[in-house]
Amino acid sequence: MVAKHIKTIETRLGAKLIHRTTRRHQLTEVGQLYYERCKRALAEVALAEASASELQSAPRGRLRLVAPVSFGTQVLVPALIEYQNAYPEVSIELSLDNNVHDLVGEGFELGIHIGPLSDSSLVARPLTPYRRILAAAPDYLARHGRPAAPEDLTTHLCLGHSYWRMSDLWHLVGPGGEMRDVPISGRFSTNQGSALRMAALSGAGIVLQPELLLAADIAEGRLEQVLPEWSYRPVPMFLIYAPNRRPTAMLRTVIDFLVERFG
Repeated sequence: MVAKHIKTIETRLGAKLIHRTTRRHQLTEVGQLYYERCKRALAEVALAEASASELQSAPRGRLRLVAPVSFGTQVLVPALIEYQNAYPEVSIELSLDNNVHDLVGEGFELGIHIGPLSDSSLVARPLTPYRRILAAAPDYLARHGRPAAPEDLTTHLCLGHSYWRMSDLWHLVGPGGEMRDVPISGRFSTNQGSALRMAALSGAGIVLQPELLLAADIAEGRLEQVLPEWSYRPVPMFLIYAPNRRPTAMLRTVIDFLVERFG
């Protein structure tokens, strides 16, 4: 039966695929090429079927992702727990680090990147730009007054972020795209956004931090936005992953979830 099928293929191709002797059969050059191409095609079919089956199944598996410290701690963790509540068979390992990582080399499926991209080989899904706003505790504003213009910040206690270049000069953008560079000073600085937030909540001064990280505090009255028409220049934020990742149900659903939540 096999010999009959091979003969049919040879007739259709007009080429001999196998050298036949009484002792053995050996692929011809054409036969070897035909075999390799067919093997690759069958592998692609198997992969397509596996992927289709995976997409229909419930998300499951272990997800490794990396994100900046403050964003990850205050914003991403609650979102990921909400995702896990919907898909309990997914386990998550979250690494928090402000350094740039080799996503593929270090075995991460996903990453949150803030700022311009340096690796163009990755898929980058745009998220809401990282917009930094000014805020302070009601207690601080009651004691020191509320600034009415960017220049007034020079007479206030401002909380500096020593990790960023904005530690002593805040580049603010206002109505109509007007830009002001405001020198600031204060008695407290740190390299962690979460610590800056706690200092602001304690009444130590005016903080310049991402709107995403301060939104709940402002909504619940723990902080008040200062100079609401002015903010730090927005920075792009992306969800990044390797382009050759198999579209498993886990990856597909978590990407869709994060893009919808933060896009």
